[in-house]
Amino acid sequence: MPQHATGPFDVKMTPQDDKFNDGISRMLIDKQYHGDLEGTSKGQMLAAGSAKSSGVYVAIETFTGTLHGKTGSFSLHHTGLMTKSSPSLSINVVPDSGTGQLAGISGKMTINIAPDGKHSYDFEYTFPKEN
Repeated sequence: MPQHATGPFDVKMTPQDDKFNDGISRMLIDKQYHGDLEGTSKGQMLAAGSAKSSGVYVAIETFTGTLHGKTGSFSLHHTGLMTKSSPSLSINVVPDSGTGQLAGISGKMTINIAPDGKHSYDFEYTFPKEN
């Protein structure tokens, strides 16, 4: 049965000055998770188009910390698509990326951005029965 984790997070995106990007931008991701997830996440994002009209992004980030008291790490894969200002976002745990007490984790995450710009997450996850 899926479990849920929720809470806020802070994110810092640092654009990278790639010389041959051919219209693709690259950014470094640095997050601080709070709430049921406590820890940090580092990653990279590739994007093309405009977030205000139509565009796409893919990202991979690796979280390290605790989830409801279990310690370890896991990676998340993001795929975001914006079509004429209509967003679609999928964030999933990379299979077999969990370490430590988070080994075997699977799940998906939803990101919410409040009108004031504050970010929060809703993480639905499961572990194999032997965990």
